[in-house]
Amino acid sequence: MNLRTRITLLTLLVLSLSLLVIGASVYALLQRYLYQTLRAELQDAMAQVIQQYEIEFSIGSRSGVLNKVLPPSVYGEIDLLIPSHPTPESFTNEVIAATSRTLGQRLLLTPNDYAQLLQKGEVWATAQLPQGDRPPLRLLVYGVLVKAPTAPLNLETWVAIFVAKPLRPLESTLAELSRVFLFTSIFVLTLGGVLTYLLVARTLEPLEAIAQKAEEVSIKGRTRLPEPETHDEVSALARALNRMLERLEHAFQTQSRFLADASHELRTPITAILGHVGYLLRRTPVNEVQRESLETIRREGERMTKLVTDLLELAGSEGGWRFEVRPVELRGLLQEIASEYAPTFEGEIVLEAPDEVWVEGDDERLHQVFANLIANAVKAGATRIVLRVRRPPGRVIVQVSDNGPGIPPEHLPHLFERFYRVDKARDRAAGGSGLGLAIVKAIVEALGGEVWVESQVGEGTTFSVSLKHAAAPPPHLR
Repeated sequence: MNLRTRITLLTLLVLSLSLLVIGASVYALLQRYLYQTLRAELQDAMAQVIQQYEIEFSIGSRSGVLNKVLPPSVYGEIDLLIPSHPTPESFTNEVIAATSRTLGQRLLLTPNDYAQLLQKGEVWATAQLPQGDRPPLRLLVYGVLVKAPTAPLNLETWVAIFVAKPLRPLESTLAELSRVFLFTSIFVLTLGGVLTYLLVARTLEPLEAIAQKAEEVSIKGRTRLPEPETHDEVSALARALNRMLERLEHAFQTQSRFLADASHELRTPITAILGHVGYLLRRTPVNEVQRESLETIRREGERMTKLVTDLLELAGSEGGWRFEVRPVELRGLLQEIASEYAPTFEGEIVLEAPDEVWVEGDDERLHQVFANLIANAVKAGATRIVLRVRRPPGRVIVQVSDNGPGIPPEHLPHLFERFYRVDKARDRAAGGSGLGLAIVKAIVEALGGEVWVESQVGEGTTFSVSLKHAAAPPPHLR
């Protein structure tokens, strides 16, 4: 996941959480306000019903209380209870008179609601009134229990007064708010995500250009990055990198001059030693002991020559490989390397590669990479080497497999270190410097690739090199 995607997702996450908090807060506040308003309306209606009920009861008339006091949108019910100590069951079994304006239905609450009414003298509850084929009508009910002003038949009676109002308008308002807020949130998140992605992409575009040019600097040896014309952090970064590159280039040039002088100074005496040893072996009579000593001096001199060459080449790579990067046809390159080793290799080299496989690289350096890997397999005592080419999306992987003795697991993490040898005695006898795989790794990584190794003791070893895939150039440029 790239940086612009992560920033966009983080922005959407923060925006989503903010919208969620805002939406929940607005919903809760509106819900609280609507319920408080509804409760206040029912409490006012209850006060008017109780006042009117006392007046009507005193003159012996109770039938018109609800119609006189309550507006059409408010439902009500008055229940008279005879028992001195009513129970929740009394509201269904012992009501001696019920006056209601509830679509011909009684307002029946749950036993728990009636128990709370009897215990506290008032209750807030919800009830449902059947409406035939339509969904039941949900009501918010406010009930109050009062003692009757007078008692008919000299019996103690209680009066339960209920007022109720439908919850549908309140719930419709909250549902409409939820829908509006949902669609608004989707629009805001979509717009915010698109704008954030475009803004981040535009902001990071100069950085991506600098990163691309920096990669070209490491591969093609350029010494400057393009500086944007804007006067912002990106241009300041480009200028700072250019100053750093100038200092590094100066250091690299100094190092290159030192390496050139050191190469001359080191190779000249070694060449002289090897020349005199060869002259002594060809032109002067020597006994067996002297010949053995001279042969040893020659072998060690040749090994030192290779060591100096590899060391200077590897040290020179730290100043940046100088490559001529262009499309390279891989099958032909591998066939050429296999042909070079075939006359002296006693085993067989098998090439498994499709035609027309192109990679980005330098043909001379890639030749050096795969020649090194094949040479290592030969030194390991392999009798069969397989060069296999695979093509995952956007990449090309070359595997160099052998049937040699394999490499113990403890050595695998250190194979690409400088001067590291798995079998020091064998490598020294074969003239190895311990720098071949380090050079391979340096070249492959400088080309934007990757190299790794897999091995099983007794089964063989496979080195894999991953390179960038390249389009085939026009025929006249090949």
